[in-house]
Amino acid sequence: MKKILSVITLLCVFAACSQEKNTDKPKEEVKEETKKNTILLADPTIFYNNGVYYLYGTTSGNIPNGEGFQVYTSSDLKDWKGPVGAQNGLALKKGDSYGDKGFWAPQVLSYKNKFYMIYTANENIATAVSDSPLGPFKSETKEPIIKTGNQIDPFVFIDENGKKYLYFVKLTNGNRIFAAEINDDLQSIKPETLTECISGTLPWENTENTNWPVTEGPTVLKHNGLYYLIYSANDFRNIDYAVGYATSKSAFGPWEKSKDSPIISRKNTSQNGIGHGDIFWDKDQKMHYVLHTHFSKSAVSPRKAAIIDVEFVGNELKAVNNSFSFLNN
Repeated sequence: MKKILSVITLLCVFAACSQEKNTDKPKEEVKEETKKNTILLADPTIFYNNGVYYLYGTTSGNIPNGEGFQVYTSSDLKDWKGPVGAQNGLALKKGDSYGDKGFWAPQVLSYKNKFYMIYTANENIATAVSDSPLGPFKSETKEPIIKTGNQIDPFVFIDENGKKYLYFVKLTNGNRIFAAEINDDLQSIKPETLTECISGTLPWENTENTNWPVTEGPTVLKHNGLYYLIYSANDFRNIDYAVGYATSKSAFGPWEKSKDSPIISRKNTSQNGIGHGDIFWDKDQKMHYVLHTHFSKSAVSPRKAAIIDVEFVGNELKAVNNSFSFLNN
């Protein structure tokens, strides 16, 4: 019976989580996209440090996504160089840290005079450390943060009082977003704090009405004393993949989903499969959301990296009209 359940679970995960698929794509579309030099990354994140923007993400078409994480750099968010990671373009290379396949959805942060990368591999979450945003990111433990179950899409949020939280997606009856306090070493959680945040319950979050609803790619920030949980919903291959948010007075919820969601979708960007990114602030403290889109109207992969401006209007988070653009190098 366990074997049968395991097979069913694996099939559900395969269908739902945000991994890179070898989707067939028309050769003429790839050729045209190559001319434009649009950066091919999924689940992207941008980290700003000392005048330089660092772009990371799930590899999408350049190298197998079982090799690690590439990194690109820019001084103005318009012209990007790379990949320029310390190891043949890679900021993290397989073998230097936990995992040997499925390197997805990294986050990079500066902490205690080091640079930390929190990422997914082998459908689990791990941490690696470096002296430079370019890497090499390495870990001596080579173990996942959470030892039981399967979880992806990590995001570390450090609150004003110094408490640290790990938001992530647990693969259980759908892709559901959970949170837990993470210890000061960023290598383990406090299991007694594990709390479910949200799951796909609204019509826009499951437009294909599947039995494995998807909410994923969490990013958390705080504004006017309110916590904002920004997330993507629907299977990433669905053209309705989109971005919404929920708010709470506590880091653990309860979360109230915004009635304005989705705030970023194909309806206001004209791009299919748009989502799974990260909030960042530029050198002028202007807020942006970096994300990915489908490759074209007819092909999901390789996915393309892009940014869109976002802003607060009172306590409502909104995308800025006509601010969408692809990232090119």
